[in-house]
Amino acid sequence: MDLKSGYPFWAIRNGLAAPLPPLQADLDCDVAVVGGGITGALIADELAAHGHSVAVLERRDLGWGSTSASTALLQYEIDTHLVDLARQHGEADAALAYRACVDAIDWLRERASRLGGVCFTRSRSLYYASRRRDVRGMREELEARQRHGIDVEWYDAGDIKADFGFDAPAALLSHQAAQVDPYLMAKRLLRRLHRTGTPVHDHEDVVDMQAGSRRVELRTASGFRVRAGHVVLACGYESQRWLRKPVARNRSSYALVTDPLPGQLGALVGMMLWETARPYLYLRTTPDQRLLVGGEDDKVDVPARRDARVKGKADRLLEKARKLFPWLPLRPAFAWAGTFAETADGLPWFGAHPQWGPRVLFAMAYGGNGITYSALGAQLLRATLERRKHPLAALFSFQRKA
Repeated sequence: MDLKSGYPFWAIRNGLAAPLPPLQADLDCDVAVVGGGITGALIADELAAHGHSVAVLERRDLGWGSTSASTALLQYEIDTHLVDLARQHGEADAALAYRACVDAIDWLRERASRLGGVCFTRSRSLYYASRRRDVRGMREELEARQRHGIDVEWYDAGDIKADFGFDAPAALLSHQAAQVDPYLMAKRLLRRLHRTGTPVHDHEDVVDMQAGSRRVELRTASGFRVRAGHVVLACGYESQRWLRKPVARNRSSYALVTDPLPGQLGALVGMMLWETARPYLYLRTTPDQRLLVGGEDDKVDVPARRDARVKGKADRLLEKARKLFPWLPLRPAFAWAGTFAETADGLPWFGAHPQWGPRVLFAMAYGGNGITYSALGAQLLRATLERRKHPLAALFSFQRKA
């Protein structure tokens, strides 16, 4: 599956991962993690750190799928508002999901600090109203979040203009957000696992999976077999190929990054911005003081059509950014697009699916804050394997009504 178009910034900035030694014999382990992107890396690291025998199989270069195209906004905010999620699943579960995402930012910070050098920085997030008619709903959202102890404050039009220089009728300012280089973090996590003895093999495509009552057997394109007590499918948007019925809709999102703007970004440094319109425009800065702009999502899931749209989409994104910040000399350096998937309620899927039984676990961190979901999934799946209850297990399972 072709997951991206153009020139993703993180891959250009960091270069391709050096290949790891190929699989040379059949392998036995407690857990086989299929997928070497940021989701698979976080899950494998969490399991290995707590005594599980893990093996990782990635069909491409490490991190070269959707991870390299991610804009890596680490936020607790789910694409579905808390008040809307409460209408679907009840306020207790909706608040549980939001609060868990708040905690996930700290969990990711701790992991990133152990690695070092993955450009993790704490951030603030400004969620602004695209239209005046959105303000009433934002007030309701503010009250719901504050009711559940989330640190968020109201910005009116004057506050936005004074602090950030652009016009919007209102906004919510959240203090629990972060930014990271997802490609570098995935590579470093997996290389550390490799150095410490965990089998990590890139360019190993899993072509067959047989799940039994006690073991799961994988067969790779190179002809080797991997036998595991459990398998975690952390293949991103390709995971749906293992299911007869899709559980999410694939979409395309577009992004660009500007030339560096040293000393010119002002209050935007360490900020991320996104809007109430759907699809939404979103912006963040990079460690070398570039502005990263994303959005223009569409329903295209055909690589050739997505490829052809990158330049036009980038032009529209640049136009929107210039309208917000006309004083910035924005010049695009790279533009790209990537596949993403969205579920009906904006929540991820983690756990066993009835089609495969209890020994095959899916890690589908779908939605606008996939890395945050991956952090939660790593903890949830570890609890599942250790036969412990996890508060999010039912809400993130395939049994929920989405």
